[in-house]
Amino acid sequence: MKEQVQQSRDFEQQSIPTSHRRGFWSMFVIMMGFTFFSASMFTGGHMGTGLTFRNFIIALLIGNLFLGVYTGLLAYAASRTQLSIHLLSHYAFGTKGSYIPSAVLAITQIGWFGVGVAMFALPTTAAVLPLLSPDGWLAQGDHLLWVIVILSGAVMTSTAYWGIKALRIISIVAVPAIAVLGLYSAVQALFFDHPEAIGSAPNGWAYLSQHIPEAGKEITMVTAISMAIGSFISGGSCTPDFARYSKTTKIGVSTTVLAFFIGNSIMIAFGAIGAMVWNVPDISEVLIAQGLLIAGVIVLGLNIWTTNDNALYTSGLGLANITKLPKRYLVLLNGAVGTLFAIWLNNNFVGWLNILNTFIPPVGAILIVDYLICHKAHYAPLQQARFCTVSWPAVISWALGTIVALIGADKLPGIHVDFLSNSLPAVNGMLVAIVAYLLLNRTK
Repeated sequence: MKEQVQQSRDFEQQSIPTSHRRGFWSMFVIMMGFTFFSASMFTGGHMGTGLTFRNFIIALLIGNLFLGVYTGLLAYAASRTQLSIHLLSHYAFGTKGSYIPSAVLAITQIGWFGVGVAMFALPTTAAVLPLLSPDGWLAQGDHLLWVIVILSGAVMTSTAYWGIKALRIISIVAVPAIAVLGLYSAVQALFFDHPEAIGSAPNGWAYLSQHIPEAGKEITMVTAISMAIGSFISGGSCTPDFARYSKTTKIGVSTTVLAFFIGNSIMIAFGAIGAMVWNVPDISEVLIAQGLLIAGVIVLGLNIWTTNDNALYTSGLGLANITKLPKRYLVLLNGAVGTLFAIWLNNNFVGWLNILNTFIPPVGAILIVDYLICHKAHYAPLQQARFCTVSWPAVISWALGTIVALIGADKLPGIHVDFLSNSLPAVNGMLVAIVAYLLLNRTK
């Protein structure tokens, strides 16, 4: 066993051995670092400018309660079996069928890694270009931008390469820094005197509590809840890749639920408060207006780093399941791809990534119902289990759930269904996948 652990430090094709499992605080830091992501602050900004404060709180709580339950159930399965989502997929989808969730998750997470690199590189370039090139010799920042893209991509890739220990170290530094910056920004927005801000102190809190969206910027509660859920359901589906390291099921579930319900709620709230007071949804613009650009670049960089290395880590596990190659080498490849295409991904791929996000929730729903209901929370050990090549009930159920989610999100041209469009696409897709999977399994 010792030799096997040394040869496969990331345990791509096996359960986590007892010697490598972690306690509450170690897992809590890792999961909080995962959920502390700048994109959630941007989501909060759009929710804040489009809702009253009361409706924002309701949408926030409902959305993140759903995320907490969903990821908590995945963490339950992972911490009991000590398996990644890609190995758990073998039980529901079959050995070759598991390539579907692995491929979808890997592509999506590589994409989000690239977007994250660009989200850091663009404001960093804007902040330092005037200092380094006051006469404009850097060609309007193009050269500097690519230097920052490549350096930041390489650094973020390195921690994913070194595995779970590096993820924990980065999270220990980043989580407090992000919390302090976000809290300071929120407090400054509410209580400091900013004559140019709409909700200027000393009436910031009063303005916030009475906030009414501008005409044309309103969003519905359904849209807001979908935004809260969608802010991290893609990443949340990768929960087993980290929760599998938990010493106990209690640790795995509790740290996951706390991170997704509390951590993601905090990030969205930080973004929303500044957006409501300054009336701009972009957290970068809020930080600039508050004179926090340099601090913001540093802390948001840490923020993005903690999630990006997790995204790259799980993408490596996904491709390792397909190729059977070591995860650490695939991480280097994935990091290079994400870095080289970072700017293009940021400019062109976000919409496509949002479509891919509708492909992922049905996967998690099928894994949950297969483990809890079909197998009564007990899987045979990985080495002893007998898997089919492709489980068609799982593949068909996933396809049906994905189609329903796409229709609900109005992502299929020429197809519009009112009651689906006026509800929650991700939830609809999950419910359809669950019902279909249970029915098809009964007829096997």
